[in-house]
Amino acid sequence: MQKFLSIIMCLFALPLVIGGGYLLYLGGSPYYVVAGVLMLASAWLLLKRQWLAYALYSIFIIGSVIWAVWESGFYWWALATRLGFPLIFGLLMLLPWVARKMGTQKIKVLTGPSNNTLHNASGITSNTPLNTSSPQATADLSSANEGEHNEGPKKSAYYWALLASVVAGAAVSFGSMANNATDKLGALDLKGNSAAPANLGDPLSNGQQTPEGEWSAYGRTDYGQRYSPLTQINTDNVKNLEVAWQIQTGDVKGPNDVGETTYQATPLKLGNALYMCTPHNWALALDADTGEALWKFDPKVGENLQRQHQTCRGVSFYAGTNPQTSITTDIKAQKVEGNTFTKATTQCDAKIFIPTSDAKLYALNPETGQRCQDFGNEGAIDLMHNMPFKQAGYYYSTSPPIVAGDVIIVAGAVNDNYDINSPSGVIRAYDVNTGQLMWNWDAGNPEDTKPLDINDPNQTYKTSSPNSWAIASADEKLGLAYFPMGNRTPDQLGVYRSPAEEKYATSVVALDLKTGQARWVQQFVHHDLWDMDTPAQPSLIDLKTDKGVEPALVVPTKQGDVYVLNRATGEPILPIKERPASQNHLIKGEHASPTQPYSALSFEPKPLTEKDMWGASLLDQMMCRIEFNKLNYEGRYTPPSTQGTLVYPGNFGTFNWGSLAVDPENGVMFGMPTYLAFTSKLIPKDSLGDVETNKGEQGVNANEGADYAVEMGPFLSPLGVPCQQPPWGTIAAANLSTGEIAYQRKNGTVQDLSPLPLKFELGVPGIGGPIITKGGVAFLSAATENNFRAYDLKTGDVLWNQRIPAGGQATPMTYLNSKGEQMVVLVAGGHGSVGTEIGDYVIAYKLAK
Repeated sequence: MQKFLSIIMCLFALPLVIGGGYLLYLGGSPYYVVAGVLMLASAWLLLKRQWLAYALYSIFIIGSVIWAVWESGFYWWALATRLGFPLIFGLLMLLPWVARKMGTQKIKVLTGPSNNTLHNASGITSNTPLNTSSPQATADLSSANEGEHNEGPKKSAYYWALLASVVAGAAVSFGSMANNATDKLGALDLKGNSAAPANLGDPLSNGQQTPEGEWSAYGRTDYGQRYSPLTQINTDNVKNLEVAWQIQTGDVKGPNDVGETTYQATPLKLGNALYMCTPHNWALALDADTGEALWKFDPKVGENLQRQHQTCRGVSFYAGTNPQTSITTDIKAQKVEGNTFTKATTQCDAKIFIPTSDAKLYALNPETGQRCQDFGNEGAIDLMHNMPFKQAGYYYSTSPPIVAGDVIIVAGAVNDNYDINSPSGVIRAYDVNTGQLMWNWDAGNPEDTKPLDINDPNQTYKTSSPNSWAIASADEKLGLAYFPMGNRTPDQLGVYRSPAEEKYATSVVALDLKTGQARWVQQFVHHDLWDMDTPAQPSLIDLKTDKGVEPALVVPTKQGDVYVLNRATGEPILPIKERPASQNHLIKGEHASPTQPYSALSFEPKPLTEKDMWGASLLDQMMCRIEFNKLNYEGRYTPPSTQGTLVYPGNFGTFNWGSLAVDPENGVMFGMPTYLAFTSKLIPKDSLGDVETNKGEQGVNANEGADYAVEMGPFLSPLGVPCQQPPWGTIAAANLSTGEIAYQRKNGTVQDLSPLPLKFELGVPGIGGPIITKGGVAFLSAATENNFRAYDLKTGDVLWNQRIPAGGQATPMTYLNSKGEQMVVLVAGGHGSVGTEIGDYVIAYKLAK
């Protein structure tokens, strides 16, 4: 047993010695090489059955405990990975099968005709006759026959020393479980004076307000609040939610689909129908009571591996001009079983709009799903018109366009880092009834918004100009639409950008609904070299401030800042300041902004240090430390380099397209800050070799036409877990008038991430968004486990937790069915690039009777 244990300890210790030495060479912690040496020495002494092994290993454990607490404090998940294997090996040494063999010598017994001769293990022979008739001789001979001789009880004190050190280490480690080392606990004041009178959004195009039991736009209204005034489900009874109905759409990821084939759709609810889309851009109408399919429209987008995303976040609704035909229409009478409409056979007053991944925009009749022949070209617009470059799969809209007044405004995503000569990121407004181009705003040519002639191939938009791929918001009273802006491709190479593109990239811009002119812009990253696109829909809310009631805009960023601006002027409501940023490691010809903005309300994490590195064991933790010390890192704006740069927060984002939910009656927000470090590396084209490129946003992307390709991805250990210690995912709430964070708590378990379904609540990353109801409940799935949760908005406590059959990386919604029952709906289809369970489910919940 000693031999086997010694070998295992050596196999564990040798990498610590070698890797720890390299880490020390890089300027890292000396602990790992010291730990490796002590473990090797202990293993050797254990093999020799010397009690000194126990003494030495006791010193190693006590030193490890002191080091672990010094580095990480009393935080269970940090201590467990540092002390786990040292304590396990110590416990194995204490097993009876190991300990009873310690402090012994093997001897041989030779019996001659006239005497007994002992040969000890050292080969020295004793001729002393043995009196085998005496009791002592019998005992001695018995001991000799067993081949062992105990060296004495004095040395066995080392056993108790090791036992004491293991118990002490375990006590420190397990005792830390009682310490909440990561969460900020608190409560929102939901009866405070911070909020103005509730403003839930502008009327629909027919003059009606969105009824309280309906959901007429992605964020419920064009204000993007993700807030419902329904109160039937509340903090007291939400625990009684159960499945009311569940359907499968039939649209699933195929073998030739891109990696990021994902369900991100939030349905609309109009009349007694739900309207939604699927990853391959099917538009579906479902009965709001039963989930039964009413109609289906399949645009036949086909497969294209050049797309970085195969997804659809939602459809858009135009109420029309006739109040009697829009939201009150009961389309059950118009049900068409399993039909797929590909031709325009109807004229429409109200319309459902769906953008597709082959760069089309379709207008559909809400009652039948048929294309509206009076819109565009038989119900469709080809969005590739006037594009300077038209590579298939390089441009498409993943987010629903916004309908405001008499226009539908369409933005789109441009593939990151595929080609410097890519389609434009232009934002275009079309007449909502005819499809006529009304204006176009191009960040590469922002002053000229006069619509181009769509039939003139010589009139083109600017190449690769900054795009807006997330959801927009609008305030019709102010006459403004608000677009979160991305960057110009390539993301990490700034030498191709014009002054106009520099001004509008990575910002939020307010465009005039009538003319398309930019009325104001607020930038969140200067000269963005990190793919920090503004990813989230702005939420519009009226806030009470020191200046009185102000029309506010709330927008979160990938960096973790939450900006609160006056949406009429763009001026900050909560302060925005600048701080110095790194100027080092730049490639030739590149520059970096000397300062970068940050908001008074921020969920940005503290800068990483080597002590923050994590892993399932000392070995992969050491590997993460080695990589950390090899990467360039000087805070969240360390420029990309050929050596490799750590980007934290990573471009996955502290916040992403799921945005926040805001409560306009209390002036508060609820969101899901996520923390994942990424790495970025510029690769000179002449050294790229035969590396496979352009397989999605992660991996190596070619940047055709540029001098450098770029490699990006999450900063993971050799075992595939994040290199920085958890939590990686949280839920949080804040007061928007004061900027005070009320609470921030880890969110989610690793049961769907680990080989074993262990419900360890580390706080897991996620992508998707929350909603809030007037009943005081926030609903959120999104995390990388198949669970759907309801939270107490006031405290963040989990009130309801339901397993779901696939990943829930979509934002839920809520409505009233025809019986007046409040329903909560989640689309659960998984997310191809984050690895959650793939499916095609739509699930509705209501209170048990």
